[in-house]
Amino acid sequence: MARRCAQILPAVLLLGLAVAGILLLVLPAKLIEMPPDNMYGIVLDAGSSHTSMYIYKWPADKQNDTGVVTQHSECNVEGGGISSYAGVHGGAARSLEACLKHAVKIIPKVRHAQTPLYLGATAGMRLLNLVNATESLRVLMEVETKLRSYPFKFKNATILDGQEEGVFGWVTVNYLLENFVKYSFGGHWLNSGKESIGALDLGGASTQITFEMSETVEEKDNVMKLTLYGQTYRLYTHSFLCYGQDQLLRKLLAHLITTQGVKTEISHPCYPQHFNISIKLGRDVFDSPCTQSNRPAQFNPQMSVVVVGTGDYLSCLDNVTHMFSFDTCSYSKCSFNGVFQPQIRGNFMAFSAFFFAHSYLHRLTNIPITSPKQLKEAVRLVCHMNISEMTEQTKQPEKYMKNVCAVSNFVQVLLTQGYGFDENSLPSISFQKKAGGASVGWALGCMLILSNMVPAERLGLMRALPSGPWGGLLLLFVILLLITLVNLIMIYRNTRAREGVV
Repeated sequence: MARRCAQILPAVLLLGLAVAGILLLVLPAKLIEMPPDNMYGIVLDAGSSHTSMYIYKWPADKQNDTGVVTQHSECNVEGGGISSYAGVHGGAARSLEACLKHAVKIIPKVRHAQTPLYLGATAGMRLLNLVNATESLRVLMEVETKLRSYPFKFKNATILDGQEEGVFGWVTVNYLLENFVKYSFGGHWLNSGKESIGALDLGGASTQITFEMSETVEEKDNVMKLTLYGQTYRLYTHSFLCYGQDQLLRKLLAHLITTQGVKTEISHPCYPQHFNISIKLGRDVFDSPCTQSNRPAQFNPQMSVVVVGTGDYLSCLDNVTHMFSFDTCSYSKCSFNGVFQPQIRGNFMAFSAFFFAHSYLHRLTNIPITSPKQLKEAVRLVCHMNISEMTEQTKQPEKYMKNVCAVSNFVQVLLTQGYGFDENSLPSISFQKKAGGASVGWALGCMLILSNMVPAERLGLMRALPSGPWGGLLLLFVILLLITLVNLIMIYRNTRAREGVV
């Protein structure tokens, strides 16, 4: 009987080992997603006054064909915008070198060839293209050659049209506020269910308004459809060229010069009282297509004019309002200059120069801008301040403070009379510089859309068993293996012993 048991035991042990091994293989497993390395993207925002480079990153696996993008870093290019290098061969390209070298250092080398590189030029280059298309093309070609010399995946260097700039800004705003998607506890991206908000952008040479709309379209050029994160949005957007902060100030100077006559001294109601500055007619006023309508038939571009501030709020407001036309509209409703605009709806975020204008108003007057009446009162107080008061309170140089009254009046007219914000809707505007750790502007929105072009990588999957069953089965497997080995050794020795006896 003992001999028979000794013969059966190895078979039982081998069967146990087989069962334990099979259980280890077939026990339901939990799949753990192992996130792959980040992907990176670079966008250069070539504005009218300066260029900024933004580096973004997102997981290589993507949600609904759109990368979950965050801002990695930012680099401000020294000098003016690339349009300022018209006539300076190689100047625009050289200005980008320091920031591009920075990108080479901080983006992992293994990702260089997969990192899309995009440059978008805005209203400054749009204006240069109007004045000198050949020079505009030359600047872009030099910039493209420079970008291609770096180890990134060059995508494009182009002049954005106003609608693209407006829509990209709208995407940035709503992405940063998580109005597209939200992250759930289950580890999945879901539709947020939030309503989108509008975007108000004020640059150096243009201003944009973009918001989601549902009513009948009267001008198809102002409507764009965009699909992002599996959802389709129908947007109203318009860009007003020559209504950026810098160009508006030139237009205002040109208007004052032509109404007062070309002479060596003119008064400026928007400059602080007694403040004065010397300008050249060609360089500082009439070298832009935005001032062509006010350009005198004959004038000396090298002529110097002394501009003397009078700090007159009502006169400043009247002259700034003259920059707009509210008289003609061939649609059921317009903003200004005969441009169709549906009724504004929902909340808005205002950024770029809007933010700085609002910030200066609040710091100088401490008045909360939550109604047209408060906005008007804050602007009135600022326009009556002298330059010393303004510089002392803000700790900013005169070159910025001298324009606060003019820009504030412009923002007041643009928002209330132009776009139609009133007592009920003006409080819906949030003035922001950054949100969610990222700069607010068109560049992030552009990167979100560009990320569709980056091939998604598959997630690495790692099979993991629950700790309890795994530990028990592993222990059982090891014990059975040891018992089987010991038993096999004993059988081997007994067999050899019997053979020796025989």
